[in-house]
Amino acid sequence: MARALGFTDEDLRRLAGSRSYDRGLGYLSAVSRLEIGETAITATVDGTDAYEVELTDGDDGGLTGWCDCPYGQEGNFCKHCVAVGLVVLGQAASVPRQRASAAARTEVLTAWLEGRTREELLTLLREHLADDRDWRRRLELRAATAGEDTGIVRERILSLLDTRPFARYGYVEYADAHAYAQLAVEAVTALRALTASGRASDAVEVAREALSALGRTYGEIDDSDGLVGDVAAGLAEAHLAACLAARPDPVQTAGWLVTHLLDDLNDATDIDLFAYHEVLGEPGLARARELVVAAWRANPKGWAEKYLMERLLKADGGSTDALIAVHAADLAPNGHTHLVIAKELERAGRPPEALDWAERGLREAEPEWGPDGELVAFVCERYARTGRLADVVTLRRNLLRARPTLAAYRELRTAARAAGTWRASERKRAREVLRAADAPKSGLPYGGSVLIDALMDDGDLDTAWQAAADGYADQGQWLALADRICGQRPADALTVYLRGIEPLRKQTGDSTYERMTELLLSARDCHRALGTESEFATYLAALRADQKRKRKLMARLDRHGL
Repeated sequence: MARALGFTDEDLRRLAGSRSYDRGLGYLSAVSRLEIGETAITATVDGTDAYEVELTDGDDGGLTGWCDCPYGQEGNFCKHCVAVGLVVLGQAASVPRQRASAAARTEVLTAWLEGRTREELLTLLREHLADDRDWRRRLELRAATAGEDTGIVRERILSLLDTRPFARYGYVEYADAHAYAQLAVEAVTALRALTASGRASDAVEVAREALSALGRTYGEIDDSDGLVGDVAAGLAEAHLAACLAARPDPVQTAGWLVTHLLDDLNDATDIDLFAYHEVLGEPGLARARELVVAAWRANPKGWAEKYLMERLLKADGGSTDALIAVHAADLAPNGHTHLVIAKELERAGRPPEALDWAERGLREAEPEWGPDGELVAFVCERYARTGRLADVVTLRRNLLRARPTLAAYRELRTAARAAGTWRASERKRAREVLRAADAPKSGLPYGGSVLIDALMDDGDLDTAWQAAADGYADQGQWLALADRICGQRPADALTVYLRGIEPLRKQTGDSTYERMTELLLSARDCHRALGTESEFATYLAALRADQKRKRKLMARLDRHGL
């Protein structure tokens, strides 16, 4: 029996939050191509762009949503997801029937395929191969793998990893990386098939070429989703499996592994030298140690050399002091290496030395680079453990003065509250630091004043409003502040929203129209709170008359009931 819906209107509001939920109400008529499948609901929503939405209604009642709008791609349940969910709720009675229909179509297709003869299926396959070049390449590779000519397999695997068919201006953009990864993953399948067919020695050599080929081009791929990285990991796993089956020369294999791991083009893969211990045996491991030590001595500041030397010492049970010597040969300017050393000393049961190294890292960190946030947290935690709360406050205060950021303000606030000095004196001094750093006469920093952000973070909206009036807020902060006070001070918030609308009148574009619509909705809420809906109606009528040539804007306003 097909499942009914497992979510409600309240679930959508909880997942999206009130603001996104309210915005989603205005997009109901923008939902198109709605399809309710057995397990997922898909649709297109016309916003600033045409966005693809997928809702998954789990058996446990948990609803998840995905949208390719910028806000949705950050992992948020966006207004477009809300709109699709509301449209589906509007036809909830028919959902079981639609899901049953989707299941029936799948069953019919499966039964029909099972009833075809071999010749009929081959005809369908040939028709599909003629229309789908990528699928044809995949099957050609599988056919070659089943044969005896390794040269053909090698050529096809390397062609699958060739980025040129997907590169625009010499670079594989995000939009094309998914298609490239789908094709490239067939190279992994082919290598595994080579090993399974008894040609593991050939698979070892071809895998090495494949890893090198992908390494040369990986830096030219926008692999934000990590799909190509998964292919690289698959190639590395296939190489190890082939080595375990073929047992190539251990000394030669050690040389290839160390050379590969030291190569600047090795970013794509994450091969662990010591995962090959069974393949290398003692002769191969001895050669690997020799090569790693020589490489580190020649370039002690090289990242790959340091990493391999560290792995070597840990694998061989080397002394803590030897490991510290490796790290100390190249201290990072932000103090992070000092932190690494401090942690090693703590693990070795030497906490006083650990704190000494951490404090040294704070002193030696170059202002433009650090100090590293984890290093600061490490020192503060050790101070707090021994009751040195005043020292924590002093450290956090000095960091705020050196770098007046909202994060530094928050950390000082937390430390001073723990010490019982926040409201007594520390808060006033901290705000004075931010006020001096963000003085309007010196120009606001990009992203607005830290003072305003800090005051809003404190919940001190009245002081934040006064600071904004004194010139400490940029337009974005004015709007954020208006959103925070609109419930208590709708008249003040209204002035901000109306001021934000005015420059948009002279601009065009979908993003402008969406922003104007959001500001108008906020202005309408303020007028309702003030009981002045008639004034808003007059203002809106005048705006529509002034903007009537912008048909997309008019359509958007209509969708939102404006």
